[in-house]
Amino acid sequence: MKEKQAVLVVDMLNDFVTGALKCDRGLAIVPQTAKLLNAARKSGVPVIFCNDAHLKGIDHELKLWGDHAIAGTEGAKVIPELNLRETDYVVPKRRYSGFFRTDLELLLRELGVTTVIMTGLHTHMCVRHTSADAYQLGYKVVVASDATDSFTKEDYDYGIKYLKEVYGAEITDVDSLIKTF
Repeated sequence: MKEKQAVLVVDMLNDFVTGALKCDRGLAIVPQTAKLLNAARKSGVPVIFCNDAHLKGIDHELKLWGDHAIAGTEGAKVIPELNLRETDYVVPKRRYSGFFRTDLELLLRELGVTTVIMTGLHTHMCVRHTSADAYQLGYKVVVASDATDSFTKEDYDYGIKYLKEVYGAEITDVDSLIKTF
């Protein structure tokens, strides 16, 4: 079976990059992420945004992290630099994983995807949990090392190491990925 890729963009939202849960390191990955998304779109590789879209006062995750990415607010919107397009897909999520009680798996199956390319925040949390579910569901996991990050270098390194060792994720960079499109 020929490999069919999709790029998953995890939580590259206003609240994570510049807002309530600002991650300065998240700013650093914006240019490479945009480069990857533009190349994917040009090549017909699906781009899927897996976005926190929490329900204020209800979601379990808010008890730990406080209010962030509340559905319908500016904080829950994709950062403008990534130029969300009508041809992209958006999967709202209320937990760390883009798969947990969402229709991401259905979307990937209908698109015929076999390989997910992970980008976004945070390698030790939401990228990790989304990758875990992708692996458990039989997808090949590829991580764009220069289009993912975490609050700290230690968290990033821990997340990357875990993804590689536990899920056999292929760790590569955006320029190498673009050559596979």
